[in-house]
Amino acid sequence: MQNYNNNTARRGITHVSALGTTQIHLRNPYITAWWSAAFPGFGHLLLSKYIRGFILIIWEVFVNVQANINLGIIYTFQGDFYAATNTLNTEWILLYTPMYFFTIWDCYRTTVEMNKLYVVAEPEEQQISTVSIGSFEINFLSKRNPVMAVVVSIFMPGLGQLYINRIISAFFLLTWGIIFFYYSHLLEALVYFFTGDIHQATSVLSAQWFLFLPSLLGFAMYDAYSSTVENNKLFEKEQRRYFKDHYQNSHFHVLKGKKVER
Repeated sequence: MQNYNNNTARRGITHVSALGTTQIHLRNPYITAWWSAAFPGFGHLLLSKYIRGFILIIWEVFVNVQANINLGIIYTFQGDFYAATNTLNTEWILLYTPMYFFTIWDCYRTTVEMNKLYVVAEPEEQQISTVSIGSFEINFLSKRNPVMAVVVSIFMPGLGQLYINRIISAFFLLTWGIIFFYYSHLLEALVYFFTGDIHQATSVLSAQWFLFLPSLLGFAMYDAYSSTVENNKLFEKEQRRYFKDHYQNSHFHVLKGKKVER
């Protein structure tokens, strides 16, 4: 009988701490690359590479605002190519472009490498800790509803991450959510909209900052859902191993899908 209290795995792919549950699992590299294209840094947050992701997100917001990229996108969708060309800041665009494509490539490359690591490390059956108790937070593996994680994320980006105890991602998403809501004046515009003053609603809305919100909201919902699903799989995996070690007959074997007693 294998004892999972002694962790002899060479490569660890799971870590349960007070700040959240971090794990390496199989991911589609095109999905993470797509999120990096939608908003540089989001793909790295999916991979739990927080420091790199935070740096890229801060860079994206700062350079995007300086280059007026979101305004250029809006004018382009409206068919006003002259206004789009005059709005963009050429110097900042040239600074933005190489970093943008590097972010997509690096996210794709990292995902492929982490998938290889998972395939190699999974058979080693690393010990999975189920509870982490710290001075400020308690985290434990349990099954949660992924739909509920999406629902609460709709109300405010970051709440879904709080629901599944991803404290670092939740803090960052909540912070940027507040910043985007404040500078876009979206809530003020909604008040005017519901009172029937459409002209005033559109005039107070800052398109430059508003265009950040769809990406932030979409990512918060996707990350909350996928992370909840993977955490549920991890909970079932740990429970399955525990039952196998403590309750399964040592002479029990599975052969070609059939149960065999020896």
